[in-house]
Amino acid sequence: MLDIYLKQVQALSVGFLIAMVGGSWLVVSWSFAQSVLVGGVLVIVSFFSGNRDIASFLRTFEPPEEGKEQKKKKGGKSVYIVKFWLRLALIAVILLFFIKSGRADVIGLLLGLSTVVFAIILITLSMAGRFFRRRG
Repeated sequence: MLDIYLKQVQALSVGFLIAMVGGSWLVVSWSFAQSVLVGGVLVIVSFFSGNRDIASFLRTFEPPEEGKEQKKKKGGKSVYIVKFWLRLALIAVILLFFIKSGRADVIGLLLGLSTVVFAIILITLSMAGRFFRRRG
């Protein structure tokens, strides 16, 4: 069931990104729209890379299948933490590069970086609305 919501977040994030890039291009400028695009792509890739890492980390706690012997599972807390910090450092370096180069608009980057947050908020409100309609 969680996968359904993650797929909705992914689809909605991409939809928000496309709408915000198009709207930014029409209303503000192409350089602003490029900043929105860079921020949005960064956050969407990071969100789903983090999701994959968390799922992999949680699989290390699953018991072995019946009839199969326990093998040493790769990864664990330290691998997850290292990947998390490397991903965060990579995002910081990419953002620093775009900001220092003068090719990025900081407000546009922030708008792009918020696409996943918008999607999560909208899906959460939708789920809450369905919950309260069923109860009421």
